[in-house]
Amino acid sequence: MICAFASAFCFGAASVLQAMAARASEPGTGGGVDVALMWRALHQWRYLAGLGMDTLGFALQIVALRTLPIYVVGAALAASLAVTAVIASRLLHVRLSRVEWAAVAVVCLGLAMLALASGKEGHREGSDALRWALLGVSFGVLLLGMAAGRLPEKPRALVLGLGAGFGFGVVEVAVRLIDGIDFADPVWYALLVGGGAAFLLLTSALQRGSVTTATAGAVLGETIGPAVVGVVWLGDRTREGLGWLAILGFALAVAGSLTLARFGEPPAPAEAPGEDEAEKRLGAGPAPEHGPRTP
Repeated sequence: MICAFASAFCFGAASVLQAMAARASEPGTGGGVDVALMWRALHQWRYLAGLGMDTLGFALQIVALRTLPIYVVGAALAASLAVTAVIASRLLHVRLSRVEWAAVAVVCLGLAMLALASGKEGHREGSDALRWALLGVSFGVLLLGMAAGRLPEKPRALVLGLGAGFGFGVVEVAVRLIDGIDFADPVWYALLVGGGAAFLLLTSALQRGSVTTATAGAVLGETIGPAVVGVVWLGDRTREGLGWLAILGFALAVAGSLTLARFGEPPAPAEAPGEDEAEKRLGAGPAPEHGPRTP
């Protein structure tokens, strides 16, 4: 559980850095799967720092997924938004309202309930059909990103974020299914394609649309689907008689995280002094050459 919390901290800190870097980068091709934008973002030190935090978080996530049910790890990763909110309130001077501080408390309560109710991870290996389906979903994430790039701005951010969440969900399930190095196993390719597609879609969503909407979509995509797979196909269970507590804790953690989704948003740049006055003068039309007319 400590690894799951530490992973959430790393992902929460990385989200602010990557959002700021993506917004500072010029758009590339303008599509949902925007490799040019990803390349430009990689020239931003904030994005590289965020990737470093993501790498550390992913290593901790692997350890957590090997010892805990997927639904526990998924809820902890969704709760990284609570970490983002606290960091934003300190480093970016973003003021949290009472509702948002309450949401942070709800996230912590939900995770505590999950920790109490969670049993051991399931030991089912997963069928061949599940492995190939995972690979199909990873390529479906790429197709979804291409289609989302043509949508209007408001739905585009949500769909791109949701697709990124599906990609990260593929990674979560793939980590559980991998058993040794076997490149004939489709799970390895699902891991690579799903993870790469998730980063491409999330970078496009952060740069081109509402970060709040994109983050909310990613939270939904990476928590609910993998949790269902873990329970139905991989044998994840709760402690005897505490299933209701796990469901309630999962719902509270995700709901609190969605309330805090806006904290992936980088701060708006400050306007230059006198900019408003200049715009007003330009908007007022040309000034008369000889002063106002007199009757």
